[in-house]
Amino acid sequence: MTVARSEALTAFERHLRSERGRADNTVRAYVRDVGAFLDAAGATDDASLRTVTLADLRAWLGTVARGGAARATLARTSASLRAFFRWCERTGRLERDPSLRLSAPKRHRTLPPVLAQRSAAALLDVATVAADDDDPVHLRDRAALELLYGTGIRVGELVGLDIDDVDLEARVVRVVGKGDKERRVPFGVPAGEAVRDWLREGRPRLATDSSGAALLLGRRGRRADQRQVRDVVHRLLSHVPDAPDLGPHGLRHSAATHLLEGGADLRLVQELLGHASLATTQIYTHVSVDRLKRSFAQAHPRA
Repeated sequence: MTVARSEALTAFERHLRSERGRADNTVRAYVRDVGAFLDAAGATDDASLRTVTLADLRAWLGTVARGGAARATLARTSASLRAFFRWCERTGRLERDPSLRLSAPKRHRTLPPVLAQRSAAALLDVATVAADDDDPVHLRDRAALELLYGTGIRVGELVGLDIDDVDLEARVVRVVGKGDKERRVPFGVPAGEAVRDWLREGRPRLATDSSGAALLLGRRGRRADQRQVRDVVHRLLSHVPDAPDLGPHGLRHSAATHLLEGGADLRLVQELLGHASLATTQIYTHVSVDRLKRSFAQAHPRA
């Protein structure tokens, strides 16, 4: 990696984080996408950047596509390149942005798998039964699942919670989501009871000097990570008959779907989930309609 290329990518990364407020995963993906293109194009300095054309960018997307990339990956790669070259033009590295007419296949809006409401209830029953033994980690697992399903927050947001982020009296949790945007999300009585039991009976038995203010802890007293929560969801779901094998994000999908099926307003669900665009939330209306159609086909004599 040349010094000029490295400095450009570092400055672009800083722009994404500080000026655009992009999430860490997004920043890493954009920098990786742009770096791969610059390597392939041999663009090592500002002079070689100025030789990049729209045809070069389209050719690179074709190369990525032939490598078996999904439409979502192609769409993100296109967005990464457009963001980079737009930034290059604005910062004076380029006089003209070659990516202005660059496009990529639209992402397919696939229906996310979700739990039936009875399966979600059965999963939480399994977690509650498991928490009746003498293992404090099982109390943590119950609290984690109740919060995931009860609030619809992301697993990364869950493991990032500190004790002070949870207001048990008001039954509200303060969440820092993508782009460091903060929101407050309510939760129900079962989640409140699970968190209270964990804080009273479970967490003190695992806490160490390294625990800090983390809400959820692992066996060694450090903040629980996403992998641990993911393993818990898969393991406990295996005890629920006929339930699909979902991860924590599947519980988020399920919570959103069940809210809409219960009559919640779409914009309310958008706010609870922390979606920047209402279009992202609308996919859950398709899930609900799809399930409604299946129920109709099974139940109506003239379906």
